[in-house]
Amino acid sequence: MPTATAIINLDIEGPTISRHLYGHFAEHLGRCVYGGFWVGEDSPIPNEGGIRLDVVAALRALDIPNLRWPGGCFADEYHWMDGIGPREQRPRMVNTHWGNVEENNHFGTHEFMALCELLGAEPYISGNVGSGTVREMSEWVEYLTRDGDSPMVRLRKENGREEPWRVKYWGIGNETWGCGGNMRAEYFADLARQYGTYCRDHGDNKLYRIASGASDEDYKWTETLMRQINCFGCEATPRTYYQALSVHYYTLAGPWEAKGSATGFDTDDYYRTMVSARRVDRILTGHSTVMDCYDPGRTVGLVLDEWGTWWDVEPGTNPGFLFQQNTLRDALVASTHFDIFHRHAARLVMANIAQTVNVLQAMLLTDGDALVLTPTYHVFEMNKGHQDATSLPVHLRADDARRTVGDTELETVSVSASVKDGTLLVSLSNLDAEESTEVTLDLRGGRIGEARARILTADKLQAHNTPRTPEAVAPRAFDGDGVRVTDRGLVLTLPPHSFVTVQAPTTAEG
Repeated sequence: MPTATAIINLDIEGPTISRHLYGHFAEHLGRCVYGGFWVGEDSPIPNEGGIRLDVVAALRALDIPNLRWPGGCFADEYHWMDGIGPREQRPRMVNTHWGNVEENNHFGTHEFMALCELLGAEPYISGNVGSGTVREMSEWVEYLTRDGDSPMVRLRKENGREEPWRVKYWGIGNETWGCGGNMRAEYFADLARQYGTYCRDHGDNKLYRIASGASDEDYKWTETLMRQINCFGCEATPRTYYQALSVHYYTLAGPWEAKGSATGFDTDDYYRTMVSARRVDRILTGHSTVMDCYDPGRTVGLVLDEWGTWWDVEPGTNPGFLFQQNTLRDALVASTHFDIFHRHAARLVMANIAQTVNVLQAMLLTDGDALVLTPTYHVFEMNKGHQDATSLPVHLRADDARRTVGDTELETVSVSASVKDGTLLVSLSNLDAEESTEVTLDLRGGRIGEARARILTADKLQAHNTPRTPEAVAPRAFDGDGVRVTDRGLVLTLPPHSFVTVQAPTTAEG
């Protein structure tokens, strides 16, 4: 049996793990908005103002911190004024990116803000740079956040909202290197300065502007944007055209043209997926290193506002709707990502999984009035104690917990830890598809009380939840022979392809 040791110093604190690393993403794509979040006020499915209440309840149970909207690629063909006012009078458009279907604009700004209020989540609005104008985005900020009297304030009040909303997070474009305009980095960098200038703070609503950043390992894009706000090696405070840069990275098992099935995969496909998932660590390190050269004080944030698995769509569904099933494999991609995010918490300030409902690596799948919690949903729920917790450095020794995958060595154990309000939370993944792994938690600099452990696994990697089998992959208590207390901490025997969390009260050594 492979073994590993994780040394965790309970008295050495790392950076805070922002709750926004557990953020979400909702695009006008397939059935994410329509049929997912929005069913309309006349639907027999319980709703409030057209917003589906079972979806709201499920996401509130995750302590959902933020929701990014309206895209994605859709954001750069979306004109926000088409989505305000009486619904029957709103103009229609064609969603050219996603299925070439007609969009009726019934879900717009007011509906999105109502959704965020029901969720208790902060809105993150992605503005249109690709086909929009500086004025259009500036007026959207004014419409949402300005008090007193102005043209946009009067328009908002005419549409039924007296008080302004608080909207901190604003994206300046989306994938401007691709679907957001096919721009050069130098050209977009100038636009980011321009848009950042005219997206103004109104009253005490202070904007956090996130400039459209790189894809994967395009470090030159990040450098080009950083050069706009500070000089190489400068200790001066960066200029405030934007406060963060984004990056996008998706996990695939093969080439873009043949991503593979969400459920019909073998062990080799699984291991290639895990190698791809682990690659996000190198990518975040690369972008962080470039940013450090221009911002050594780490005042500019890095935002991974699209991440997750991307498979071929389910047979018989609209190819442009990106509907895929969600298996235990997807859950382990998520658990591994979160361990990596926690290690990058000093620079990484937000991450948004793609997407929340019915699209790509979704939390929730809806089928009429049925709602399914996916395996990925359960990882978010089991990990929610890390939100706004203090990270604890983990030193992992796992020399024999490895698999050779092609020309890569895959470390098959992943661990992260944090402490919050006197409670230790340790997350562990055994990525080995076939063998159990014994992991020793060597806890130093403090004491723990009685530990409670939970596990997420299934007999097969391909296991997934459906309306008929909603708990095929669901968390359960993990105790008995699986967890042993020792003088140094705990020893856990992790079954193959499993995710485990351990919680325990902790106190400093006297």
